[in-house]
Amino acid sequence: MIWIRAVVAMLLTSFALGAAAQQPLYGSPISVEDAKRVASAGMAEAKKNNFNMAVAVVDSTGHLVYFERMDTVQLGSIAIAQDKAMAAANTRRSTKSVYEELEKGGAGLRYLNLRGFVTSEGGELLMRDGKVIGAVGFSGGSGAQDGQCARAGVAALGR
Repeated sequence: MIWIRAVVAMLLTSFALGAAAQQPLYGSPISVEDAKRVASAGMAEAKKNNFNMAVAVVDSTGHLVYFERMDTVQLGSIAIAQDKAMAAANTRRSTKSVYEELEKGGAGLRYLNLRGFVTSEGGELLMRDGKVIGAVGFSGGSGAQDGQCARAGVAALGR
């Protein structure tokens, strides 16, 4: 019985170390200027496609740096956009990737206990020099529409 516990402990430790090794490190927090550029590009994508959106950009610590919403967005999307951004920053991965992991079951279930976590596409990491400097969250449309706008925002950071 003791050897079984030891094997299980080793497997869990190796899983945890492997997962940590795959995640990027946190970097310096995103600037307000960069946060506005990310939000603006994502909102332009939303307007181009007639999506109603709210956008939140958080820094590498998960704190709100910038928020904007369209006049016509549903009010529930305000908190959801912020939650998506915070969830992406806190887990150092997109909310879509966590959603896909949850669909498979298993280790992804641990994310269900995070405060404010939303298992829907639309939360994306913002990276610089291979490190997380923040995250963006979009809400107001379908998950795919939210993700489309978030990825447009991420693309603007590289410009």
